[in-house]
Amino acid sequence: MKYYGTQLDEKAIDQTAAMMAAAIRTAPKSCGADTLETVVVDGEDKERLAEIMCVLAKETGMDFYSRDAENVRKAQCVVLAGAIASYMATPHCSYCGMKNCGEARANGVTCAFSGVNLGIALGSAVSIAAGCRVDNRIMFSVGKAAIRGNFFQRKITLAYGIPLSVSGKSIFYDRNMVSISKPIFVD
Repeated sequence: MKYYGTQLDEKAIDQTAAMMAAAIRTAPKSCGADTLETVVVDGEDKERLAEIMCVLAKETGMDFYSRDAENVRKAQCVVLAGAIASYMATPHCSYCGMKNCGEARANGVTCAFSGVNLGIALGSAVSIAAGCRVDNRIMFSVGKAAIRGNFFQRKITLAYGIPLSVSGKSIFYDRNMVSISKPIFVD
């Protein structure tokens, strides 16, 4: 039996996405709590994700949503990682800006540990993709669209997407720079 390049590309993407999902699942998390959800999308679901991103571009006036939607369309699949709505109930933490977890929950504020856990897991996931030589990019815009489109099974407070691509040239290399918000530093 013969396998040609594009067939092998598809196998590489599928295997890499599965290993990335495992890396997200097994990444260290606060209190060892399993507070992350992973979804892999391709085909029609990937196209629906890109369409939602284009809607977000129109609603917000932020062109990077449309630019990133084109990367999603060109990618073979997208790994979605989201932080499940949860609180660590750490006394006197206040990292989220609220007095305690009860106040944070009452005000709909996301637990600071959710972002930390998700960030560590994303780093683990993209290190797998890099090791497999699969082009990838962590995208906030994809996560926002995934939350908007209810791609996750549980209530998610933070999410990011990682489009994956195997091609002769990285689809992420010549991305046009568009206006994007700049950080505001507080003294």
